[in-house]
Amino acid sequence: MILETVCVGSLEVNCYILAEGDGFPAIIIDPGDEANKIRQVLSRHKLKPALVINTHGHIDHIGADDEWGVPIYIHRQDAVLLKDTRLNLSSFLAQRYCVKSKMINLLEDGQSIELGKLRLKVMHTPGHTPGGICLLMQEPQNKILFTGDTLFCQSIGRTDLEGADEHTLIDAIKDKLLKLSDDTVIYPGHGPSSSIGEEKRNNPFLI
Repeated sequence: MILETVCVGSLEVNCYILAEGDGFPAIIIDPGDEANKIRQVLSRHKLKPALVINTHGHIDHIGADDEWGVPIYIHRQDAVLLKDTRLNLSSFLAQRYCVKSKMINLLEDGQSIELGKLRLKVMHTPGHTPGGICLLMQEPQNKILFTGDTLFCQSIGRTDLEGADEHTLIDAIKDKLLKLSDDTVIYPGHGPSSSIGEEKRNNPFLI
């Protein structure tokens, strides 16, 4: 399995590229910027983009969505952010970006996204945005969790933005994420990876 992290944009978003192996179709998680940088990884592994998944709808995670010509997956409660420059925060950064693609697929909590032998389970974790999600890998490996801007290494997503709520976010983390196995590795939207056990012990927002 290929799992590559590409740090993109001025806000240093972790874009993740998943595929069964070299030459296979690929899932791109949160292509926020620097499409050419992402293309270099795809080219190195001879991967063809098959779908994009946005963990939420802020500009730093969606800014290169239109570069691939493939279906885009996002939770139904964040779909409006793709088309609204105020809600996706791009207008505040003087970019005014909205996703032009009409191939938008709306996700629900518990839904599975499958591509070949890859399978990801959608976990709705609102609080940073109403439709924020995490993605739990179920095949070909388990104990891998992409947390977007829900959970970081020793931190959580911002809750001072429109549509955000700290209590909702912390409740979602505790009710869903912290019930996973301690050795589940988390791959967040920003910063270094961690594990569920590490965050239980050391995350000051969760202790």
